[in-house]
Amino acid sequence: MSEKKKKIRVELRKNRAKPPREKDFTRVYQESQEHAEDIQTTERVRAKGELSRYRTVVTEAGPEEEVPAVLPAVNPEQCVRGRVLRVHGLVSIVEADDGRMFRCAVRRLLKSLATEERNVVATGDIVWVRPATPGGGGANAAPDRHSPSAETLEGMIERVEPRHGVLTRASRRREHVLVANVDQLIIVMSLVQPDLKPHLIDRYLAAAQQGGLKPVLCLNKSDLADPVELQPLIGLYAQLGVPVVLCSARTGFGIDRLREQLRGRASVFSGQSGVGKSSLLNAIQPGLGLAVQSVSAVNQKGRHTTTFASLIKLNFGGWVVDTPGVRQLALWDTRPEEVEGYFPEFRPFVPLCTFPDCTHTHEKGCAVKDAVARRLITTQRYHSYLGLFHGTAEL
Repeated sequence: MSEKKKKIRVELRKNRAKPPREKDFTRVYQESQEHAEDIQTTERVRAKGELSRYRTVVTEAGPEEEVPAVLPAVNPEQCVRGRVLRVHGLVSIVEADDGRMFRCAVRRLLKSLATEERNVVATGDIVWVRPATPGGGGANAAPDRHSPSAETLEGMIERVEPRHGVLTRASRRREHVLVANVDQLIIVMSLVQPDLKPHLIDRYLAAAQQGGLKPVLCLNKSDLADPVELQPLIGLYAQLGVPVVLCSARTGFGIDRLREQLRGRASVFSGQSGVGKSSLLNAIQPGLGLAVQSVSAVNQKGRHTTTFASLIKLNFGGWVVDTPGVRQLALWDTRPEEVEGYFPEFRPFVPLCTFPDCTHTHEKGCAVKDAVARRLITTQRYHSYLGLFHGTAEL
């Protein structure tokens, strides 16, 4: 870590200010009009606190980066570096590089930064932790090997390192980072129970491209479907350069191939509830004991078993994040005109459209729509494009 420091001004979130006028002003006026001039309105032009939501912070001197990525400067002699294993509300479980476990809160400054993220810390983040116990910190401090292995120390997250390879989505008009610092996204889909949803696959492919992740499509429960009927689907995504792994957590078919995809890499498993993400991980690494449930017999939907993203180290090298099931996946910070970039099969036809700003939805002379009519682009992928285009516009 660089020893050079610099001071910068950062914007913080606005505090809740007192209303500029008392709520009962009208009622008091109506009850006592003759004394209206004596009523104190406490009205002001600007809410209190709006002028003071900036702060000078000491950061590491380096190349120009976004403010949250370089805040704040930490003392390596007092802090330890680690990785976030999981996040439980306001508490984050961090494993330090020396093997110690910390139960951490987040520094108030980090939570106060003006950011569009829903959570400051996500599973997989590289963070710097200041231990709460005196003498418990320091990058050169050796762990106490005589203490019980289950002991978890208290600490405070002082800094979050810049991220790479993120899986993110839009949630309540804010960015929800599901996991950070991973190499590839394992899109887990079930062929039946619940039924396969190709449109959700396409949304995951777009999210992987947006976050800089390598996508891998994993089709689980192959023992319940006819492999011959799956060839068009497998061929479609194979032509797009997406590896497709056909497997079954129940019979063990394809588990060895999936294990090789995970070896030595940082991966994240994501998909609907009930598709078998935890069951596949239990089959890949016996002994994990992740909780699993059967699909509901009433609506054929998965039960929400995994409730938080958890980082798991693999015995054969690498690590994987098991995430809760998602019901919808909306892209974050994507304009409608950018959606076509997530569909590589559109690229040869986009320059042939009559209008340079063609949205490929309703215009005449659209080469993309003509390619769909001639079956050069599948109808399934085009419908996925329309869903992303209109969904992004609504957000």
